Amino acid sequence: MSILSYPDRGPWGKSSWRGNCSGFIYKELFERILLNQVDPVFIDPMVGSGTSIDVANELGIRCHGLDLHSGFNALRDSILERTGEPGHLVLSHPPYAGQVVYSSNVWGKEAHPDDLSHCVDDEDFHHKLQLVMLNQREATVPGHYYGTIIGDWRRKGVYTSYQAEVIARMPADELAAVLIKQQHNTTSGRKTYGKMVLPFIEHEYILLFKRKARTVLALLGVMAKQAHQRLQGTWRNVVKLVLMDLGGCAPLQKIYERVAAVTDKVASNPNWQAKVRQTLQLSPEFAARERGVWALA
Repeated sequence: MSILSYPDRGPWGKSSWRGNCSGFIYKELFERILLNQVDPVFIDPMVGSGTSIDVANELGIRCHGLDLHSGFNALRDSILERTGEPGHLVLSHPPYAGQVVYSSNVWGKEAHPDDLSHCVDDEDFHHKLQLVMLNQREATVPGHYYGTIIGDWRRKGVYTSYQAEVIARMPADELAAVLIKQQHNTTSGRKTYGKMVLPFIEHEYILLFKRKARTVLALLGVMAKQAHQRLQGTWRNVVKLVLMDLGGCAPLQKIYERVAAVTDKVASNPNWQAKVRQTLQLSPEFAARERGVWALA
């Protein structure tokens, strides 16, 4: 089943710890992924109240539980160096942005600068979580799994898809599964709001990646290629949309004018006109009708 739902959190961890994941979720993942391994190792770099570790211990799985509140910083410390061995499953359940504030609230008296619940904005969170995920990947046995449990967030009318950003920022050929975990007893579900057109968010995602055996440099090459292809694809679509709007054929100057009007890409790229020309020349989706006039192929 790719949809998991456990209303009961079980006897593991601490029920007073906000944002806890049901222990039955970990139990199902361990039974599927780890119990068919010889001497499996589980690592949780953001263990919180210890739910995942309690479940692993109950099932006889060797495990390592790390957390910022106990002195381990996943943004500055190597998971692999701290555990001394890689894991067959390295799974985190991070705080996403400020939904639940941990340091200075759930634990500690002051806000920790590397606490993911104290990020400056969403981009700061995306950047830091990518680093955590790469840290987890380095601590994973090649051919085995690393991942995260994360949801989305709607606030002040803006929907932020944290899970989509994680997938976009990690190697596409390592994504192994996206599971949906229903959330129960949410804080938002106990509040009364004004008129809501769209439903409340009552699910999280379990994103699992399967680590390939390649060096960090090779990984960076793969991710850079992904980013480049995504950018190239966006430019193709922008230019194609402009040509569609111009009737399928237009002089280059008209294309420039319309691109400048419909996209903010020009503000961040001083060579954007050269990019438009390159897109027209290299993509089979476009054809030159005559000098300086381009059309949809």
